[in-house]
Amino acid sequence: MWRGTTLAGMACLAAAACASGGRAPIHYAGTSAPAAHPAIAPRPPAAPAPLDLTAIPFEPATAPIVIKDQPYSECVPYACNISGIAIWGDAVTWWAQAASRYVRSSRPAPGSVLVLRGYSDLTRGHVSFVRDVVSPRLLRIDHANWLKGGEISLNVPVIDVSPDNDWSQVRVWHIPGGYWGGRAYEAEGFIHPYRLDGASSVNVSG
Repeated sequence: MWRGTTLAGMACLAAAACASGGRAPIHYAGTSAPAAHPAIAPRPPAAPAPLDLTAIPFEPATAPIVIKDQPYSECVPYACNISGIAIWGDAVTWWAQAASRYVRSSRPAPGSVLVLRGYSDLTRGHVSFVRDVVSPRLLRIDHANWLKGGEISLNVPVIDVSPDNDWSQVRVWHIPGGYWGGRAYEAEGFIHPYRLDGASSVNVSG
């Protein structure tokens, strides 16, 4: 008799819970269900990679070299030939010329062309071929006439010295002296060998 009354009471309680339209609270070992997790705050942006201007930025196998025993060369024709990017005229005009013709960005990639503005004369510029991206702060370039002798320089380290690691300011390794050049050059960005009209950019240097 007692058992039947108990079962009937439990059935009534279950029916009442269902009729209320809500859920009966669930208890875990005598405690209430855990509360919902609070919203997770987004991670702050990663800090820029630290600068190191004291270590040698290359291995012996990739040491920068200067080639002088060839005809006099300028930065523009050299960058055109090695990258396949068909832009001519003064280097200072390359960034604007590329706007409607090639993909441009603020991040380097192998095969792109780095466009610099003159240090003390913004009417001048320089272009160089990005050979390799070593780290978020370091890349290696090939370029011509940086030392003003018509020479070609290969495997030259370039370091990003901008506060936000956005490649807006760079310093170039001085090969004859074996140290980072003291001037920070303004970088306009990188021109990539991809035509906006879908045509291919062929490396004509072979």
